[in-house]
This record gives sequence, C-alpha cells and structure tokens, in this order.
Amino acid sequence: MTGARWRSLAVALSAGLAGAGAATLAGLPAAALIGSTVAVTLAAMLGLKPEVPGLLRNCAFLVIGVTLGAGVTPHFLSDIAKWPVSLAMLAATIAAVMVVSGTILQRGYGLDPATARLATSPGALSYCLSLAASGVGDLRAVMVLQSLRLLVITVLLPPVIALIDSAPSGAVLTTMGEIGYGAAVVILIAGFAAGLAGDRLGVPAAYLLAGLILSAATHAAGLVEGRLPLPLTFLGFTVTGAVIGARFSGLTGKELRLLGVAGLAAASGALAISAAASWLTAAMTGLPFGQVWVAFAPGGVEAMSSMALALGYDPVYVATHHVFRILALFAAMPFLVGRRKGG
Repeated sequence: MTGARWRSLAVALSAGLAGAGAATLAGLPAAALIGSTVAVTLAAMLGLKPEVPGLLRNCAFLVIGVTLGAGVTPHFLSDIAKWPVSLAMLAATIAAVMVVSGTILQRGYGLDPATARLATSPGALSYCLSLAASGVGDLRAVMVLQSLRLLVITVLLPPVIALIDSAPSGAVLTTMGEIGYGAAVVILIAGFAAGLAGDRLGVPAAYLLAGLILSAATHAAGLVEGRLPLPLTFLGFTVTGAVIGARFSGLTGKELRLLGVAGLAAASGALAISAAASWLTAAMTGLPFGQVWVAFAPGGVEAMSSMALALGYDPVYVATHHVFRILALFAAMPFLVGRRKGG
C-alpha cells in the first residue's frame, strides 16, 4: 500500500478502536460494532479519509460469522423441538415484520427493495451490514436504520415489559466459554478458504457466511464448544464497524434526519407486530408474555439473552429463538436481496 493508504488505515483503526472501547465501557448494545462505526463515521465526515483494505475487511467478516455460529450447540435441535408452536409463530412474525416495515420504507421514504429488506431484517445486524458492505443495497441507510432499531428496542423494551408483565425471579446466569487459540486458528483458516471460493462465485458476504456455516457445523457436532477468544471477537466487530463508517463520507444532516424518521417508523411497526404475535403465542402456549416478547423482539441475540436474564426469564428459550431467527435469515436473505452489485 502507498503511504496515503497506510495513513487512511491508521485513521480507521485508531478511531474504530477508540469508539469500540468507549461504547464497551458505556455498556451499549453491540458495543464494538456500533461504537467503531460511529467513531469512524465521524472521522469520515471530518474529511480524514479512513479506509480498510479488502483483506482485513474479509477477515473481520469471517470472525463475525464464526462468532454467530457458536450459538448452535449439540442441544440446539432438541431445544427447537421443545417449542414448535412458538418457533412457528416466530417465523410468521419475521415475515410480517419485513413485509410491513419494508413497505413503510419503500412507499413512505423511497428506499429500494434490497435496502428496505436489509434495513428491516429483524435481529441480524452484523449479517445485514456485511451484505450491504459487499455491495447489496445502500450501506449507509441500512446502518442508520438497523442501529436505530437496536437502540429503540434495547432502551424501550425492559421498562415496557416491567409495566405490563410480572417477570419471575431466580434466573441462573449461564455464559459461553471460549475455544482455544489453536482451534480458533484452524477454524478461521478453513473459513477463509471457503469464503474465498464463495467470493469468487459472487456469494453475498461470502466470508461471513462461510464462517457461520463452518462454526455452526463444528459446534453442532460437538467438535468445539465456545466462542472465539474475546480479543479476536472484539477486533472483528471493530474492524467491521470501521469498514461501515468509512463509507459514510458525504452523508448530509438532511439525509440523516430523514433516515432517523424512517427508522423510528419501521422500528415502531416491528415492535407492534412482535408484541401482538407474542401475546397470541403466550395465550396459545401458556408461556409468560414478557418472555415471549423478548424472544420475538427484533434485537440481537446477545442483547436479548442478557435482557432475559435481567428480567428473570428463561435465557435458553430466548437464545434458542434468536439463533433460530439468525439461521432463518442467513438462509433467506441472499434470495431476498439478490446478488451484489457487480457480482
């Protein structure tokens, strides 16, 4: 790389690490990803020209895929079998949220279909941003709309549930361990090779998809157990945030305000639909309404599982539903948004 590109990389990484660290200390949801994105976006809008080379970007996407795949355990299929009605209702809710919120964004705010679908995909933030970063839809619009959705749900859901539902107490905190660095290196090398092959075939977010499939398969088979070591995960999400933020050059205040209004409208629709579906599911299954709503709410698996613990609900039920949602969206989104630009 030239000296200018090295400087651009240094700007992107330093701003990204600073933003990710600050967001983590503040306890924000998806802290490394959102914190890095915000910080690098500010650097881009200040004319500092942050840039992340393709090789580093692909490695970061791979790390995200492997991290998401760790949620598939040897017990995942048996956990799914416990709640067939609930999971069927969740699948219907996902479809309803994307249709209603997507229609709002297309007809009310003029977004193209691919961008609207990525922006309204409920609970797959990093995957949708990776698809957008690979050339599908408008990345800036997807980032603003998805981040606003996550923020609104994380802030509003706990107090609303506390007002309308009595959560049980005594939930037991369970945390996922980490795999060793040796196993992590093997998985990442194999995932990179698979991602390279998929990328040459024009598969959207090929590295992320390869990492998720490989990680899910090895975890489901019981060959490994746990997430990537925390430093690798932190760096992967931080670099991804830097990739996204670097593409925000030229975003005007008017565009940001318009996307903010659109995001609030779409997030409100998604919350209303998930609340109605949760009420119906709770009535059908006898499960607590609040527990079902946390499981159906279009937030991230980590944030929603943590929320379940904080509210005293069953974290296994909530995590199983969110992992099911992620896998369903991974399977469906490439067909819903089409091939990347130039793919």
